[in-house]
Amino acid sequence: MSRKLPPLNALKAFEASARLGSFVLAAAELNVSPSAISQHIKKLEDFYGRQLFIRHNNQLLLTDIARTVHAASSQMMNGLAELTEQLLGGPVRSNLIVSVLPSLGVRWLNRRLPEFLAVHPDVRVDLRLEEDPVDFFRNRIDVRICYGEHLYPEFVTVPFKRDRVTAMCQPGLLGRGRVDTESLHSLTDEMLIHVAWRAGFSSYPEWGAWFASQGMTVHPRRELGHTTDTSSVAIDLACGGLGVVLGQEILAETELASGKLVTPFSHWMPLQYAYSVVHAESNKRNRVVGEFVKWLSS
Repeated sequence: MSRKLPPLNALKAFEASARLGSFVLAAAELNVSPSAISQHIKKLEDFYGRQLFIRHNNQLLLTDIARTVHAASSQMMNGLAELTEQLLGGPVRSNLIVSVLPSLGVRWLNRRLPEFLAVHPDVRVDLRLEEDPVDFFRNRIDVRICYGEHLYPEFVTVPFKRDRVTAMCQPGLLGRGRVDTESLHSLTDEMLIHVAWRAGFSSYPEWGAWFASQGMTVHPRRELGHTTDTSSVAIDLACGGLGVVLGQEILAETELASGKLVTPFSHWMPLQYAYSVVHAESNKRNRVVGEFVKWLSS
């Protein structure tokens, strides 16, 4: 009995379009014109008698039937790729485009990536440091690491780390007696380094809230200390001995481990939201994306 199969070139065009979220990007990957991709999709829609894509806010969204077709076609393409690797006797390189917040990228992810790549030597990472919001499909982003679970409601969002903050400073500030570890009152306004995230971002914990969480009513005058809008820069200022920062543990873990920074007080405060890894629904079956999300979550 002959098997009834969809037109395979059309299926290949569909899989690329669904994975990349764009006819243009699919055309570039398959080395054909965007109009050829459109014709292939039309042919596949005629074959199934169902609409496969819906355009919404410059995004290419999959219909219910398209999700089913994409799951099967993606599995088939991945299987063929693995078979090709086995038959040709060499690793097939997998590219992973990772978009991440600048502070987290330069102070945490770049230092941890070797762990992931040691386990997955076939993966090549394209690491992009950028602020939210990002355009997943236009920039071909596979995964985004952001702050909060609410920024990309149409995508799969997996929280993996809720960071916390506390007072951090150079050990020399303790040695000179400027910071008394037995007294919060020793933290004068002139010593404090403030982080003021830009408009549109979630609020960063302020010194007043940190004092209040320990039963003290203190309203530090920001103009008497140093201020920056970037968390990693604030930690750099503290490392330079310019004062005491309300620093994030995840961003300062290397400096804390080496003793370049110390925490004169034991009290910590959690950030309002967790860091999350985000990817398109169509990437659920992407092996490399799945492994990367699993690694972050662990």
